[in-house]
Amino acid sequence: MKEFKPIKEGKVREIYDTDENLVMVATDRISAFDVILKNKVTKKGAVLTQMSKFWFDYTKDIIPNHMVSVDVKDMPEFFQQPQFDGNSMLCKKLEMLPIECIVRGYITGSGWASYQENGTVCGIALPAGLKECDKLPEPIYTPSTKAEIGDHDENISYEKSIEVLEKVYPGKGEEYAKALKDSTLKLYKACAEYALSKGIIIADTKFEFGLDENGNVVLADEMLTPDSSRFWPADGYEPGHSQPSFDKQFVRDWLKANPDSDYNLPQEIIDKTIDKYKEAYHLLTGKTLD
Repeated sequence: MKEFKPIKEGKVREIYDTDENLVMVATDRISAFDVILKNKVTKKGAVLTQMSKFWFDYTKDIIPNHMVSVDVKDMPEFFQQPQFDGNSMLCKKLEMLPIECIVRGYITGSGWASYQENGTVCGIALPAGLKECDKLPEPIYTPSTKAEIGDHDENISYEKSIEVLEKVYPGKGEEYAKALKDSTLKLYKACAEYALSKGIIIADTKFEFGLDENGNVVLADEMLTPDSSRFWPADGYEPGHSQPSFDKQFVRDWLKANPDSDYNLPQEIIDKTIDKYKEAYHLLTGKTLD
């Protein structure tokens, strides 16, 4: 059996090159505030992979994506081991674009802090009088640059995203920037509407895209998971304060309240976190993850 080593390790993902394709493995690591925590959250990687699979299937008619299979039988023998089963995705190789595509449908988190300060989010002026967690009149696109591990992503304007892309792809910056913005908003609107019908508000999320061998923009990475999105229960939603959530906000809130934790979570917080992830998966897909 040929053994594979990761060619890239992110905060929570490992990527393997199988020559023809890539295998993306979602580990049970968890990160918050751009720091990898000391704990692992059992089965978290499987929830992320299976949820991404659900959304890739759901949106394949909106934009093509990189998913080939989540069945380890379709992967090289090395991945047909228990530690890869359920949390691995066979993907097409793409040339990743250097922009994180963030979309916000509600005002919360850093966006709320910015709005309180000057009435804008990432330089976009918003109506006066919004309350914390209010739904925005229209979703807004607030791209950022991709940071290396240990660094923070930097919010940039749409105009700046054109410049960033133009540097890498001369003559194509505006075309690619527009494709990213349009695809991001279209995906968010379709998926937020579906999620709401299942009792979940998607407050905000991020997408990543790459180019295939023909230069077409393709959706990649993970998609609409609790790691890349804020999920709120629609039942009981009430603007004017922070909302309970199905995502990492639970972990972020605990870390903020315990600044001396050294990024070490108690077991109770780990258990509650994975329960929230599994609950979101069940609500969205109608399936239960063993």
